Amino acid sequence: MILSVLDLSIVSGGQTQAEALRDTLTTAKAAERLGYHRFWVSEHHNIAGVASPGPEIVLAALTQVTSTIRLGSGGVMLVNHSPLKVAEVFMALEALAPGRIDLGLGRALGTDMRTGAALRSAGSEAFPHYFALLCAWILDAAGKEIIGADHPLHSVRAQPTGPSHPAVFVLCSSADSARLAGEAGVGMVYSEFIAQSEGAPAVEAYHAAFRASPFQEEPWTGVAVHALAAPTAEEARRLDGPRRAAQLVMASGGGRRFTDVDEAQAFLAGFAGDPRLAAIEARSIAADPVGVRAQLANKARRAGADEVFILATGPTLADRIRSLELIKAE
Repeated sequence: MILSVLDLSIVSGGQTQAEALRDTLTTAKAAERLGYHRFWVSEHHNIAGVASPGPEIVLAALTQVTSTIRLGSGGVMLVNHSPLKVAEVFMALEALAPGRIDLGLGRALGTDMRTGAALRSAGSEAFPHYFALLCAWILDAAGKEIIGADHPLHSVRAQPTGPSHPAVFVLCSSADSARLAGEAGVGMVYSEFIAQSEGAPAVEAYHAAFRASPFQEEPWTGVAVHALAAPTAEEARRLDGPRRAAQLVMASGGGRRFTDVDEAQAFLAGFAGDPRLAAIEARSIAADPVGVRAQLANKARRAGADEVFILATGPTLADRIRSLELIKAE
């Protein structure tokens, strides 16, 4: 089972967003030391508990403090940006860390509609067009598929040019997005933590639609899930309380951060027997190391995924790094 890490720069307890962002660099160095395959960072805007609006900035810093782990975006919300600018930024990252850069792309805004308007987002309906332009500029810059003279943008090049280019992936939460990734011949990561459903249907749709391309000769899929390991299952469940409590509030249409474990546990106790909490519990992976590894392997097997991305949960940076250590321990 190939394991990777997706980090959201979560704000823990009373820390600042700036501190949370610096914690991402610490987590990446730990993930490399522990032998995780990839370390991806996200793009979110105007969310108090998440400090990750600019994954490309964090990735640039990570190229300087790591040397072996693959680094990527999980993902860049493409419709918030110029496709040419994204191509240029990720070709620059590829120049800084050749052969280690992944460009994961999302169709959503990574925020609410009002903030999307402030970002001047083109909206999710623009994604297919933006995606096609981005891929054309990347392949042109790497010398794989030169934009011809008959193309309206033939004189516009993404720089710096090759010789290599980042790997490209589409982040999905539905079978429709998975099919788009397959038709484009790029990798696909199914975000189970967003979709709140199993990834097998999306993986199947991706495989059925896959066509080889300069990006991928063979299909490749990943699934992304929350997971927390602690020395005992009881401690893991306790430490996972703030995440489960926040998800329960979200399922009720609200929004609330829980920064204290005991406060979260008291809140959850008031919903004993609630079917919404039961559904969250059924999808939660919080156990001792053996239990977490078994559940992750089962998750990959059921989905038919090549790789599992772990969103390390836990109320503190130390809890999250310990969890990653325990999951990788043989």
